[in-house]
Amino acid sequence: MELYLFRHGIAEEKSEDIQDEARKLTKEGKHKTEKVAKRLVELGLKFDAIITSPLVRAHSTASILMEAGLSKKLEESGYLAPNGSLSGWIENWLVQQKFETDYKLVLVGHEPDLSSWAELLVWGEAKGNIVLKKAGMIGIKLPENAAPLGNSQMFWLTPPKYFL
Repeated sequence: MELYLFRHGIAEEKSEDIQDEARKLTKEGKHKTEKVAKRLVELGLKFDAIITSPLVRAHSTASILMEAGLSKKLEESGYLAPNGSLSGWIENWLVQQKFETDYKLVLVGHEPDLSSWAELLVWGEAKGNIVLKKAGMIGIKLPENAAPLGNSQMFWLTPPKYFL
């Protein structure tokens, strides 16, 4: 299975006037994310499903990916909210699914969680060495017959500037 970790686009700044959960993508954030999505389509990528954090900025990012034609299926998961649990997501969602080996899934979420998840999947521990930029993407191949933590292979790490 190919797992893609996609960070939400540029969002409104944190402030006392806006709850973190309600922060929207900025005009620049929408535009940049749309350009990245268009480039992914040009590269021939298609996802079997998109799963997003319930926060507005992540959900808006996932919707842009859908509108670009990258997938026809969108779900929300609280595991992808800030400080979500990778082990909880694996145990309570991933292992419940019966995916084909060529299944492509994209998770839309937040930093530093997505980078930490990538490190846990590849190295078995989060070292803080990977940084995923806004509207950037990491691709990880999950093993077929082994637990994914520490046994996965990263094959893609692209900041958005390389898509534009």
